[in-house]
Amino acid sequence: MPGSPCGLLLDYKTAKFSLTRNRRVGLLHRLLQLSALGYLLGWVLLLRKGYQERDAAPRVAVVTKVKGAAPAGAAGRRLWDAADLTWPPQGENVLFLVTNFIATAQQAQGTCPESPSVLDAMCTEDADCPMGNPVVHGNGIKTGKCVIFNATRSTCEIYGWCPVENSTLPRKPLLAEAENFTLFIKNTVHFTKFNFSKCNTLQTSDPSYFKSCTYDPVFNPSCPVFRVRNMVEAAGEHFGDLALLGGSIGVLIKWDCNLDHPAAQCQPQYFFSLQDTRYNFRTASYYWGSQRQLYRNLLKLYGLRFDISVHGQTTRLI
Repeated sequence: MPGSPCGLLLDYKTAKFSLTRNRRVGLLHRLLQLSALGYLLGWVLLLRKGYQERDAAPRVAVVTKVKGAAPAGAAGRRLWDAADLTWPPQGENVLFLVTNFIATAQQAQGTCPESPSVLDAMCTEDADCPMGNPVVHGNGIKTGKCVIFNATRSTCEIYGWCPVENSTLPRKPLLAEAENFTLFIKNTVHFTKFNFSKCNTLQTSDPSYFKSCTYDPVFNPSCPVFRVRNMVEAAGEHFGDLALLGGSIGVLIKWDCNLDHPAAQCQPQYFFSLQDTRYNFRTASYYWGSQRQLYRNLLKLYGLRFDISVHGQTTRLI
């Protein structure tokens, strides 16, 4: 009987469909179906590769090496090579290539006039130079004396490294030939999820291969030897403009590998970008004179800083 427990168990329902001949409703219905299908095929499967596993956290190792030699412009007959021009020692993912410098030779600790380019050092009498005060943005400690710097200017006498640092910048980069130097970048990536490793260099037994090749994305993709000038131009700059005051270049090595394809097709792409238009730092070498006096040669180095970063991912069919 209707309403009884037995009747409820034996009842069943059937769906009734009606055909509506309305073009607008039919078009909207099909558009919704196509949108869902397009999202599934286009975004989930093709773009996001939802049918594949992904590893986007590789372990990375980078080794760099610079080759080349350049005469030091007007700074005598000295020749600078990779050991002189590269800071820090080669092998890091950040390196600095010297393109210009200002040298101050044979400095010793003592007293001397401060540079007139330092505003806090200008004086007309001793009272302008209180003893023991450091010179703001200067090179030493005031001795309490106002001394003659040249025929037209007087500055505070200081105790520090004398003579004070030379601040005259060459009009042209002294190491302009550094644009023809080459930078070798060896990069190894290991994707632990798939136990897959790849190096960006050609596996060859010929020791002369990397001495004669340069990188080309089509003809030499496994020769990561880059000419410095080409790297700067790829970053949208001219070497001569950056070489005078220095700059910073970002190097991005990007791996995007599909392990469903042969491993030989897994090759990185290289991208170069300008990070800063000025870069310099100071360094000094120390030695003892004949009278047991400590001396130093001070260099203010301008050049190109290369920051190398690696991003990568691999995918494989689930």
